[in-house]
Order: sequence, then structure tokens, then C-alpha cells
Amino acid sequence: MRILDTTHIPFNRPYVTGRELDAIAEAVSQAHLSAGGSFSNRCRALLEEVLNCPMALLVHSCTAALELSALLLEVGPGDEVIMPSYTFVTTATAFALRGATPVFVDIRPDTLNLNENLVESAITERTRAIVPVHYAGVACDMSALAQLADAYSLALVEDAAQGMCATYNGQPLGTVGALGAISFHETKNVTCGHGGVLVVNDEQLMTRAEVLSDKGTNRSSFFRGQVDKYTWTDVGSAYALSDLAAAFLWPQLQESASITENRRQLWNEYHSGFADAEREGLLRRPVIPDGCDHNAHMYYLIMPDRAARDRLIAELEQARINAVFHYIPLHSSPAGRRYGRTHASLAVTDDMSDRLVRLPMWNGMTPALIDRVIDAVVKTLGRSLRPMSVPVR
Repeated sequence: MRILDTTHIPFNRPYVTGRELDAIAEAVSQAHLSAGGSFSNRCRALLEEVLNCPMALLVHSCTAALELSALLLEVGPGDEVIMPSYTFVTTATAFALRGATPVFVDIRPDTLNLNENLVESAITERTRAIVPVHYAGVACDMSALAQLADAYSLALVEDAAQGMCATYNGQPLGTVGALGAISFHETKNVTCGHGGVLVVNDEQLMTRAEVLSDKGTNRSSFFRGQVDKYTWTDVGSAYALSDLAAAFLWPQLQESASITENRRQLWNEYHSGFADAEREGLLRRPVIPDGCDHNAHMYYLIMPDRAARDRLIAELEQARINAVFHYIPLHSSPAGRRYGRTHASLAVTDDMSDRLVRLPMWNGMTPALIDRVIDAVVKTLGRSLRPMSVPVR
């Protein structure tokens, strides 16, 4: 038996409802372990209900969902796709893999999301899509981005990897654009270890999305009795999630509302605990714009500079608290320079990347653990930091 180290606070600990093993045992007893089994069908139906979308395809990762998006849009060499540089690598690789050029646009200093006011100037005759990333489960300004997409006849693909159970003006993230990608990785609020969903909101893409996700065959139509045999009809790959993984996901999806509510309580404890430090100009807390109902995916702090961030991470490690920074901007990476293009200044991206620190945040943390993290941060602030020379908002 593994004995947990109760003196150490990890950055993440995957949440388990307690019913996952029973669901997996049921999947095994049904002797259907690959994709398309009963748990896959249950999860898909529940997701389509919760997201209020016409199609939710379970896939093995959010990366797979983004790659399917690129295939569906038929982007290729010479095409450009606008996205932030402050994101996980697969936002870009999904499109670079097809030969398209990621075009990196700066982010907003408040939400760290794609700056909607800078997107239009990045659009060229080669632009095919806009890919906003909902950082920390806080929505981008989808109204402005949707207007731009419509005005220039561009596809809008939401990277909602961190967005399960978050909304924009009441609409679930991943359902505003033509396509949306959500992650069920073990670091996400709802998980099956490694999985995701492609949300298809454009009904004209539904039939082909199903084919591409099933190795380029029309097997799903065959199983529904719509054709008398199935065959290879298009490009595609083995993107679908196994039924074993879907079985793990099933109880997680059933409890997604309570998981989100529990995380919000933890998030609010952090937010309240750092209010005084923000008022004193020692740090900046996350900003949640009106109309954005976030899912408490993460809690981060913006420090005065990189030295202060690194010092805080080191001090917390000494206190046996695992805090981490986040993305290295893609435009500064070797592959980003090779395959992407930077549009104008990315000063905010570079600045926020240097100053952001993420605190431990997982369902199951107790108020006592949250207080311990807050106390350790405040203790470090009190002895080593001076107020920021720039406004906290």
C-alpha cells in the first residue's frame, strides 16, 4: 500500500469519485474494451446534453480533437491559423502538422486570453481559422471573435482544453465556435487519465467528423444500419477513446457539477486570502470578466517580476508546497520559430509568462491545506517583496 506524504502539498492530485473501478469492471464484463462501447455511448449522450451541442465525439486526447479540427477544415501549406503564443504546444502542432502556419498574436493582460483587439490586424488572405484558448477556464471574448470570424469567413475553433463546465454568457465553452476541443487529462477538473472530446457545432461537419475519427471509415453508419457494410471513405486515424477510459470518465461526468462547485469554493478561498496582498500591490490575482462563469481550473498569481516569481516558487518548495510556472511562449521555442509566425509585439505574452505562478489546486484539498498555502505565500511576500511599480489591474 502506498502511504501518502501528508506533509507535502502536490500541485495536482487527480480526483476519483470512488465509482470508477466498478464502471471499469462493468466494461470488462461486457467484453467491449475498444471504442464505441456502452460507456462511450453513455458519455457521448451526457456530454451532448450538458454541452447542448449536436455532436460530441470522444477522442483519446484534446490533441486529437485539435488535429481532427485541422483535418476537417482542410488546412494545409500556405494557410495561416491565428492563435495565442501563450498556450500548450498542441494548439499549434495540430495545425502545423497539416503544413499550416500558426500566427501568434498577443494576449490580454487581465485574462491572459487572446487579445481580440489585435486579431483583425493579423488576418491576411491566407488566414483560415482563429483558435482562441480559454486560459484557466475563463472565456475569451467570443462575441468579438465570432464577429471577426463571420466578417472574414474564417472558422472559429475553440481550444477549451481547460474549459469543461465553464461558460461564456451562459453558453458552455467549446460550443460557440464551429468546433471545440476539451481535455480530460489527469490535470483537468474532469478526467479519465488521458482523453478529450471534439465538440462539433457546425452540422455540415458532423458526418465527416465521425468518419475521420474512426480511421476514415463509415463504420458508425454501418452499426446504425445506414449502410450494409463499412469501408474506407476518407482520411483519418484512430482518434476514438477506448471504452475502458470512457468507463472511468462516466462517473466523473456524472459528478461534474459538484466537482466544479467544490473547486470554486477552493478558488474563492484563495481569492479571498490574497485580497490584502493585492491591495498592497504585492501581487495580482486572476481577473474574471463579466459574463464569464469560470470552472476554477487553476489559481495563479502574477508577481512583480520573474525574480520574485522564482523566489516564491523556491520558498514554497522549501515549505513542501509544489507551485509551478506555466507555458514557455511558443513563439520563443525552436519549433515556434521554425513553423510559426509572430504578429507584431508579444510583450504581454512574454511579461505574463515570466511573472505567473500556479498554486496547488485539486478537488479534495481541505481548507486547512489552502490556508497553509496562503500563509506560506504571505510569509514570503512579507520578507522578500516590494510593491509592484505597475498597477495590479
